[in-house]
Amino acid sequence: MPASAKPATYDPFDEAFQIDPYPAYRHLRDHDPVHRHSDPPFWALSRFDDIWNAVRDNARFSSEQGLTFHPDEIGTLGLAPTIVMLDPPRHGQLRALIGKGFTPRRVAALEDLIRGFVRARIADLERRTADGEPVDLHRDFSSPIPTFVLAHLLGVPERHRTRFDPWVTALTGLQDSGFRLEESAAVSAVAEMFEYFSEVISARRRDPGDDLISALTAAEVDGERLTDWDILGFCFVMVAGGNDTTGNLISHGVMLLDAHHDQRERLVADPALIPNALLEFLRLEGSVQGLARTTLRPVTLRGVEIPAGEKVMMLYGAANRDEREFGPTADRLDITREIPRHLGFSSGVHFCIGSHLAQLQARVAFEELLARQPTVGVDLAGARRLRSAFTRGWAGLPATGICVRGRDH
Repeated sequence: MPASAKPATYDPFDEAFQIDPYPAYRHLRDHDPVHRHSDPPFWALSRFDDIWNAVRDNARFSSEQGLTFHPDEIGTLGLAPTIVMLDPPRHGQLRALIGKGFTPRRVAALEDLIRGFVRARIADLERRTADGEPVDLHRDFSSPIPTFVLAHLLGVPERHRTRFDPWVTALTGLQDSGFRLEESAAVSAVAEMFEYFSEVISARRRDPGDDLISALTAAEVDGERLTDWDILGFCFVMVAGGNDTTGNLISHGVMLLDAHHDQRERLVADPALIPNALLEFLRLEGSVQGLARTTLRPVTLRGVEIPAGEKVMMLYGAANRDEREFGPTADRLDITREIPRHLGFSSGVHFCIGSHLAQLQARVAFEELLARQPTVGVDLAGARRLRSAFTRGWAGLPATGICVRGRDH
């Protein structure tokens, strides 16, 4: 860095930081790994080992005071705490119950359905291109996939799915704002969604079907069952936390491959590399850039004491590019990189409960997209990033390189 250049500044509210946070992350890792932010007051960790250890240490770092640096977000929400805002032992009890219904086998059974939907979306992209219409990779392809899958999984019938989309939009906006209801259109969406799913839960308790909510109403561990509030909280987590994060994983993967055509060609030639490539996409461009914990007692890290009762941001986006963990090529795409551990889905008891669903959707999306459109890319000059201190994603991402079969082939 030239002597006159100012170091990149970590400011989660600054648009320039949100567009490209990685120089600031590097500065934090190298010079200020236990960073104190003044307004609002919180701490930020940026090195891989520090975050890996902290998120696995529930005795010192709690999730029960919320996942953002804003105070009392649970009270602001006006909701019972969800599974992501609980500590052991209650977290483990609730996760075991949810796991009875949300099984890898149930998720794997969705593959053919997902593949059919993805193929239909690709055909629509090709039709739009043939008709001279603009195509947005994120809005027209990546984002609709998890919305469709979640609606199906939760048993939302076709006739009600026009209602589901606005809930998704409002709740992902709530997440991106840091769960600040006063800045979000989510108040009515939360109320409407909870009213709808309360009716669904009651109906499934009377007359179970094949959907996930039916499975959750029947789940039992050691004589305990999920309450309606527990199931509603899980629906909230899946919609607010499992929807656009998956869409952004897909969109970021296309973006990264468009910048590295040699690696895109390698994936096209060998689709068996896609599962590992997904972890590399998530490592380099994590959909969740950071979430908070609260210290339950004083914690000393690298000679700095963090008092009890303080919010601490776990900057996953910084940790996943830490050269101390991933070597000198940590900021470069390598779809064959060995990744023994990463923080793309967090770690410890709060390891993402929907990780297998996200990976299935993204794998199918890339298998089908690269087979049909091997030169697909994006126009970054025309793209629009989400404005968020917590997530990294797209409001708009124009597609390029889409060929129309029978015309361009």
